[in-house]
Amino acid sequence: MKSKYSIRKNFFYAIDGAKELFKETSFKIEVFCFFIATVVLFFLSYPLWAKFFMFGSLFFPLVAEAFNTAIEKAVDLTTPKFHILAKHSKDIAAFGVFMSIFIPLFTWLAFVVYFYDK
Repeated sequence: MKSKYSIRKNFFYAIDGAKELFKETSFKIEVFCFFIATVVLFFLSYPLWAKFFMFGSLFFPLVAEAFNTAIEKAVDLTTPKFHILAKHSKDIAAFGVFMSIFIPLFTWLAFVVYFYDK
């Protein structure tokens, strides 16, 4: 029988997931960059709406890294030996993280260009 839905349990599942993510070096680097960029936002004299979009864009790589880690762990669970399809799955997930990094880069670049000389 399926257990009853519990917001409290789900919250603690998410905390457990965050603990697993913080074991990953890539995630630690991305979190460090997230905090540096957030500090930089405080010193920019852009309107609040622009800062909101710039801050929001910083979450994309973190979410992509979470999915990447989940895929890697699932693949490792299903096939402990080398398999070309397992490699492809991990490589594609890593490419998703790589592409997600361009979202904040282009967002920030767009706002810098937009507010340049204003």
